[in-house]
Amino acid sequence: MTLRLTRRGFAALGAAALSTPFLARAGLAQEARRIRFSAVFSEQDIRAEMMRRFAEGIGPGFAYQGFYGGVLFKQGTELVALQRGNLEMSNIAPQDVSKQVPAWSALTSGYLFRDADHLTRMFASDVGTEMKTLAEDQLGIKILGPTFYGIRQLGLNTTKKIATPADLAGVKLRMPGGEAWQFLGTALGANPTPMAYAEVYTGLQTGAIDGQDNPLPNVDNMKFYEVMKQIVLSAHLVAFDLLTVSGKLWNDMTEDQRAAMQKAADDAIAFSTAEHNTREAELAKKFADMGLEVYAPDVDAFRSHVQKAYLDSSLAQDWPEGLIDRISAL
Repeated sequence: MTLRLTRRGFAALGAAALSTPFLARAGLAQEARRIRFSAVFSEQDIRAEMMRRFAEGIGPGFAYQGFYGGVLFKQGTELVALQRGNLEMSNIAPQDVSKQVPAWSALTSGYLFRDADHLTRMFASDVGTEMKTLAEDQLGIKILGPTFYGIRQLGLNTTKKIATPADLAGVKLRMPGGEAWQFLGTALGANPTPMAYAEVYTGLQTGAIDGQDNPLPNVDNMKFYEVMKQIVLSAHLVAFDLLTVSGKLWNDMTEDQRAAMQKAADDAIAFSTAEHNTREAELAKKFADMGLEVYAPDVDAFRSHVQKAYLDSSLAQDWPEGLIDRISAL
């Protein structure tokens, strides 16, 4: 059972429009460890339901407060907040990890993972354990698991047909800020433009950008389809974030609490992955029925172009030897 609290009780957080928080176990509110979770996705997102299930599953001893839509911390600032002790939990982009752990840029490269199953198996493997340990030791965090949220596709507000990367020349493609994201946009052949997630709808509407790249469930949640004309099924990135806990909170927990939290995370992530897979299969048809042009480009041309761009870049110099081959072989 959960208890919703009034916003007045959290006025000290300094945000008048925060999502209504709730306690995982109301009876232990005064004694419970506070867990503030911050994410850029909306409360309508499948991952918000994932976190509600997580909060119900972690058991007694925790007071969970969920903040969505970037109202507590802006996109890209959550990792530093965790490290500074200003936040207990977040959904961290691997691109943000790679800013501090360059070897992690390998896991952000285009066309690395085939699908959600490949991603899940990698993180459960020896190579996944090695990469998690590398990040945890250097950053002082605990990674509970990868939160798959779909396959990133190109959504454009232009009618120009896109068959190969050359067709994206001059296209202002919104990408999140940061070197890893901007490099991916360039590798696709576009002119990457950094823009906050919450500003994408207006950017498409006004023509400040020509397109964006997101999984179809995100396009649906944020209603980007209202200001787009086509969806190019480039499938250039298996999108995932990292459900992450601050090292301070993790180290202060008992072994039983850690086990309960890990199980709750595993169960919630499995739910979210299945839901995203189902939704993606439905949404391509839904958008086509709405009148958007939905089609696949020459994916092989995109794949070879993007992979060559990464392997020829300075980013690849930081990748552990044999890492890509080990991941591909899973």
